[in-house]
Amino acid sequence: MSIIWLIGRVLFGVYFIMVGFNHFSNFQGLKQASQYKKIPMPGTSVIVSGLMLIIGGATILTGFYVGLGVLLLVLFLVISAFTVHNFWTLEDPMQKMGEQTQFMKNIALASVVLMLLQINDWSWML
Repeated sequence: MSIIWLIGRVLFGVYFIMVGFNHFSNFQGLKQASQYKKIPMPGTSVIVSGLMLIIGGATILTGFYVGLGVLLLVLFLVISAFTVHNFWTLEDPMQKMGEQTQFMKNIALASVVLMLLQINDWSWML
């Protein structure tokens, strides 16, 4: 394993772990945002999605059970893209642009997470 791969894996895994911990440190704000977006069971959804992010990031960071982590991250990223960042439902151009950016970021990250399986031949873990 090259040092560049290791640095990238650490940074990528830590990114998801930090975003997951944000679900707990900013629980009330994310719960209110989830209620506004009409997400079912907003409090539970924030907790479950936070755990998905932390577990997914930890699997990338450690290299253990990466298939499970990829599944959790892709599920979170795609579901949140279509439910939380549904820009096509908005009228305000600035709000629409912000949500479209977040939607595209989630789809791009989901694509990269899936590619990790092939890049490091973690596909056998699925």
